[in-house]
Amino acid sequence: MLKVLLLSDFTSAYSRLLLKGFLRYSMEVGNWRFYRIPLSREDFNDEKAIETVIDIAQRWGADAIMGQLSEVNTERLRSIGIPVILQNYTNRVDGISNITGDYYGTGEMAANYFLRKGYTNFAFYGTSDTIWSREREEGFCTRLAEVGQHAYIYNEESNIRYGSTSDQQTLQAWLQQLPHPTALFACDDVFALRITEVCGISNIQVPQDLAVLGVDNDEILCNMSDPPLSSIVLDVKNGGYQAAKLLHSIVKDKQLPQFNIVINPIRIERRKSTEGYSVSDKLVLGALKLIETENNGLISITEILNRLCVSRRVLEKHFRKEVGISIYQYILDYRTSCFAEKLLTSDLPIMDIAFELGYEDYINLTKSFKRIYQMTPTQYRNYYKYGKTTTIINPNNQ
Repeated sequence: MLKVLLLSDFTSAYSRLLLKGFLRYSMEVGNWRFYRIPLSREDFNDEKAIETVIDIAQRWGADAIMGQLSEVNTERLRSIGIPVILQNYTNRVDGISNITGDYYGTGEMAANYFLRKGYTNFAFYGTSDTIWSREREEGFCTRLAEVGQHAYIYNEESNIRYGSTSDQQTLQAWLQQLPHPTALFACDDVFALRITEVCGISNIQVPQDLAVLGVDNDEILCNMSDPPLSSIVLDVKNGGYQAAKLLHSIVKDKQLPQFNIVINPIRIERRKSTEGYSVSDKLVLGALKLIETENNGLISITEILNRLCVSRRVLEKHFRKEVGISIYQYILDYRTSCFAEKLLTSDLPIMDIAFELGYEDYINLTKSFKRIYQMTPTQYRNYYKYGKTTTIINPNNQ
């Protein structure tokens, strides 16, 4: 029997999905037991709390420990000789197994999403207290800088999930000073919800004045928002599964090296908080609306030209100036992203999904897919839907 001590409250959508993946592996192999000790944020750095954890671990005979801890208390736990997996919070810890994430890549994905919509004003709302917020901000701002843009930044001193220390009036004043329209990326859905709440009492229209994007796709928080929040979906459940699998290996052979489980962003769940575009050219705006409202991008360039009563040469010139790529490339990328989303949300065979989305040439579809996602459609579905491979990728072109 393998005994695992869990030091997390599992109240967030992220933590619950992580636990689901962890439990899935434990049920496959069988004969695992769990002991849960929910730690508060204050307990992360409390020596007395950790000594209590150690006492329980030793009396219960724990084989492994997983949870959120400070660097100091992580070192104390390591000293008792039990394998520890850290769900990193403030910082990563060297020399120990970490459940971490491609936080930087998540920020890049957010930037790419807003850039595709034509925005030229950007903002970030997060906290300087956590590594995942700091690196999401860095990825977001670095990607914007690559195309000559910058972001307005507002950071809380601590995570507002654990009781808000936010000065709402200061946040409100900051939001009111942002130019319209602005695309705002929040470090997670809790912070994104705070933004839409403050906008609601500040006469700031979402998404017309401020488009808002969060992270974690916490369906309760996203649908509590008015309007509902768009959010980046993370590969959390598969990360929990892989963490349990590797932890099992280390428990059986303590000579094995420590590991990092990197949880990647998969896709963006689009809701009303990011509807619309920041495009002044009416021709381009009309084309974008047609592409993204016509059955997963199943509209030909000829039909777009006919509906807009414009020549291909004129539309192409306007489109490249506003969006930076050809209209053909935009349609191809958009349809490929719709296909990728269907791979994860539908149980149909891959070929059936392709035909449903109007693809007649599967070979060219696969080439386009590999260009964007660095793997085949089959590999993508196996990894992100079924967790059947350990390949790590960064699909940040959505």
